[in-house]
Amino acid sequence: MMPMTGGTDAIAGATARMVGAVLEYTHWPSARTTVRLCLAGPTRHAGRLGEIILSNGARLDLFSFAGPGAIPLDTCDALYIGRLDPAVLRTLIVQAHGLPVVTIAEDDPQCRGGAMFCLLYAAQSLSFQLNIDAVSRSAVRIDPRVLRLSKGGY
Repeated sequence: MMPMTGGTDAIAGATARMVGAVLEYTHWPSARTTVRLCLAGPTRHAGRLGEIILSNGARLDLFSFAGPGAIPLDTCDALYIGRLDPAVLRTLIVQAHGLPVVTIAEDDPQCRGGAMFCLLYAAQSLSFQLNIDAVSRSAVRIDPRVLRLSKGGY
């Protein structure tokens, strides 16, 4: 859980720290010097994601896809999902199955859309829920220590 104080910029900062931590625990089939983070749909808290630098020195390249059209998931290492229609979200998640793409949902507090990680925003904190089923369908591996950090992983 990460504390948040100071308004929307603080929320974006906490989101960037949380996403950075998730990416730190992600192991792709081959090492990444640059992580290609694709943003799908309108986002509220993604404003500082471009500031993330991983501990191995890897930086993020951000690619934004505003509409519900086809997102070339084979060009993404991670997918940060904003507000999408539930049917569009499910289709996108199904397309990601079996690919080396970590999926993070910003706007799915019940974690029903099928993303690997669902961010949970509360008044003064940010946590996440881990969807183990989604992790098992992916070609990326998540360090098992993440289970200890998640809120009610299932």
